[in-house]
Amino acid sequence: MGEIVVGIGASHTTLMNTQWDKVDHLDEAHSFKTALETASEVIHKHKPDLAVIIGSNHFRGHWLDLMPSFAIGVDELIASGEHGTPEGRQKTSPTHALSIANHLLESGFDMCFSTRFVIDHGISHAIQYLTKQNQIPVVPIMVNSFAPPLPSLQRCLDLGTAIKAAIELLPDNITVAVIGSGGLSHQLPFPDWRAPKSDNDVFLVDSWKNGRGDWQRYETRRRAIIVNAPPDLNEEFDRAFLQALCDGKTEEWVANTSADALVETAGNGANEIRNWLIMHSATRFSQGEVLAYAPMPDWLTGMGVFMCQPN
Repeated sequence: MGEIVVGIGASHTTLMNTQWDKVDHLDEAHSFKTALETASEVIHKHKPDLAVIIGSNHFRGHWLDLMPSFAIGVDELIASGEHGTPEGRQKTSPTHALSIANHLLESGFDMCFSTRFVIDHGISHAIQYLTKQNQIPVVPIMVNSFAPPLPSLQRCLDLGTAIKAAIELLPDNITVAVIGSGGLSHQLPFPDWRAPKSDNDVFLVDSWKNGRGDWQRYETRRRAIIVNAPPDLNEEFDRAFLQALCDGKTEEWVANTSADALVETAGNGANEIRNWLIMHSATRFSQGEVLAYAPMPDWLTGMGVFMCQPN
């Protein structure tokens, strides 16, 4: 019987890698980095056989030519390596990944699967800072966060429950760390692909439609659009969400939060909170602690790390 030994929710940003010199003087930046190190130490102390990493896609592995709500990698895992994140093949466990995928399908989740799963920093940031590259086999699960229509918040809680059940069916007393990567509040200059408004919007949507196998052709302008975006954070929202996690009241938080209100209050980047919801549901909403939180305008994001260890 498999067992989840630790759950982690952590924000991600490639600006940690490319613009650290701009924040090296900030205590908040060091506190966040230290919190990632602490979470990683806890993960490795448990010596898990597997890490299920739930993250988003920033149009490097999945594109508008085929965008699933949920997708799981069941064999090869390829990191795109953008902006100092891991690149190339990552350690996986195909047998366990297929077992989880099969159970999710039997549970009513029509999971898209890939035998050559391409990820970007939505998942590889967690590999870089939490599981450490190629140290723990990874089962990647991608949740559509930026190409509406998106899965509902409640559907994400349900997926977490199904993931927990799938893990419990794994043989040989397999131990698993579950990680949700992304968020918290932030507004990316990503348009709704259905209604681009500006020239930059049209360019980005074109890159999402035609970037498969050729994303680097778009990257210089795309990166400039993103890093030059004004920060738009909501500290009050972030702290309330983190408190709900700590109190084990995520179901109650979801019941009182609509998907539209989530974006209106905390920005389109807060859609990545779905990954945290899945993680926390998989841990059966265990109470936990916030290892670090700070609104970081230099990184355009509310940066937090949450940890729980199921009883």
